[in-house]
Amino acid sequence: MRYTLLRVLVVLAASVLLASQPAWATKRVALVVGNSNYQNAPLLPNPANDATAIAATLKGAGFDLVESRLNLTSSDMRRALRDFADQARDADIAIVYYAGHGIEIDGTNYLIPTDARLERDTDIYDEAFSLDRVLLAIEPAKQLRVVIVDACRNNPFADTMKRTVASRAISRGLARVEPAVSNTLIAFAAKAGLTALDGNSTNSPYATALVKYIAKPGLDLRRAFGFVRDDVLQATGNRQEPYVYGSLGGEDVALVPKAEEPAAPPANASSEIRRDYELALQLGNKAAMSAFLAQHPDGYYANLAKLQLSQIDAEDARVAATRKAQEAEQQKARLASEGAQRAEQEKAAADFKAAEDARIAAERTKQAAQDQAAEAERKRTASQTSTVAMLSANGSTPDSAKTDNIATATPSQNSEGAKVAALNTAPPQEDLAKSVQSELSRVGCFTGSIDGEWNAASRRSLTLFNRHAGTKLDVKLASLDALDAIKLKPARVCPLICEHGYKTDGDQCRKITCAEGSFLNEDNECEKRRGKKPVAKRNTDERPSRADRPVRDTSEPQADVPRRRQATARPSGGSGQIVCDAYLCRPVRRGCHLDYRGGGGPGGGTGNVEVCN
Repeated sequence: MRYTLLRVLVVLAASVLLASQPAWATKRVALVVGNSNYQNAPLLPNPANDATAIAATLKGAGFDLVESRLNLTSSDMRRALRDFADQARDADIAIVYYAGHGIEIDGTNYLIPTDARLERDTDIYDEAFSLDRVLLAIEPAKQLRVVIVDACRNNPFADTMKRTVASRAISRGLARVEPAVSNTLIAFAAKAGLTALDGNSTNSPYATALVKYIAKPGLDLRRAFGFVRDDVLQATGNRQEPYVYGSLGGEDVALVPKAEEPAAPPANASSEIRRDYELALQLGNKAAMSAFLAQHPDGYYANLAKLQLSQIDAEDARVAATRKAQEAEQQKARLASEGAQRAEQEKAAADFKAAEDARIAAERTKQAAQDQAAEAERKRTASQTSTVAMLSANGSTPDSAKTDNIATATPSQNSEGAKVAALNTAPPQEDLAKSVQSELSRVGCFTGSIDGEWNAASRRSLTLFNRHAGTKLDVKLASLDALDAIKLKPARVCPLICEHGYKTDGDQCRKITCAEGSFLNEDNECEKRRGKKPVAKRNTDERPSRADRPVRDTSEPQADVPRRRQATARPSGGSGQIVCDAYLCRPVRRGCHLDYRGGGGPGGGTGNVEVCN
């Protein structure tokens, strides 16, 4: 009896232990073989590298067991298959990857160890291992069995192998197979009857694609082999097409389970209320605030909403009082122009005075409500910014924490009896101003330096945003309301203003290029350049140089030269003296000379006289 009770307790404990395991905690085992150094065949460069890459991929995918064996002889390969069959007995998924030489004889595929000689075709039964032997080793796996054969190469023993039976067929590549056990896949590097390529890199195109897709988390194995096929076809120029034989069920089967997505954290109630309030504040009308108060009638943000609602009511009252004062003024003017009785005019004047006093009171009430609401918003944003900065300094800023630590608003009475929210004040934050400036710059309303200083340029930018976006944000300070309102705008709000020499082109400024003969004027427009008036000038290129000028002929007198000047030319052979009288000057004749006889010459007396001997 005691022994039976002990057995029951053991069974219950085992059941609890199994129930506590994850649903996808399946046992996955793999055998990876790469034969490169054949003793009686040429060296294969890639299989050892391919096997190493596949083994590393499966180990990285979290397989429980990955047996990686290289250059196996016949006895080593037999031992490896026998030991792996023991591991596959209690496994859920079992995989065998083989890279090396393979051969097909009479429709049966064989994997060749490194010490095989294969002098005759019947030696294949003693020195090689059929694919059925490999399938037998993984048959005990419970859920999935996969054999990947990267051995579709040319038969290196075909030329030397003796045929014992002439009709025995020895084909290139491997033969088509049909797994006898369900949930079994057999993947070939090339289609039946075709050979695979080793490629020009360290790994074959088939192994390269396998490493890329085989262990992708959550990827169905059939889709993974489909992606492998596409990559190999592209890498080999459609000369090699991988093929998969066998079938699976309708559910996705992945070698690596998809990572579980972390559950979304529960929404914070304070954050939801804050977002509702800020949305109502963004709309800025009485209906939005009334709807918010109907949904959240109590609490911190309800008090703020009531202040905003009071401000809206005060504005409506001011507008109504202003309209009534205008009507009273018009009535008073109309009665005065029509010459109405004095009593009627006095009554109209009294009505106008009462309406004007009501208007002034409404203006004051509206201004007081506006100041109270603005002050409450300033304190709220300052406190919220301070909390965010504190959480950022601690290394985390969850959205829910941005509002949970804000001081609860408590209504208090000011001098005019209105309720205001009492908030903990905090100094203005430079980071908030920088964020608002950055967003204003994004929507095209701010062109200054993003330095966190809320100066006149920043206020003008926010005013410009209000004008083009139709908002009524307070421009006196940077607030979270302004930041959220600007972030809601997906594109440019303010019109683009370009400098001189540039024009708007969508959201960019492009340089203006004028055509030849035009220039850019002060109005940023291309204007045709006016032509200059022609100016006469000498063509110095056609004037002859002084050396090229013709020698002046002095032998013949010119008609326009005075006779007196013509006589001054000295004939050849003369004395060189000149004698002048009242009419002309001439050279002294040969053999004569001048003799001065007194007087002043031709103009006033005898002067010089020509004397000839």
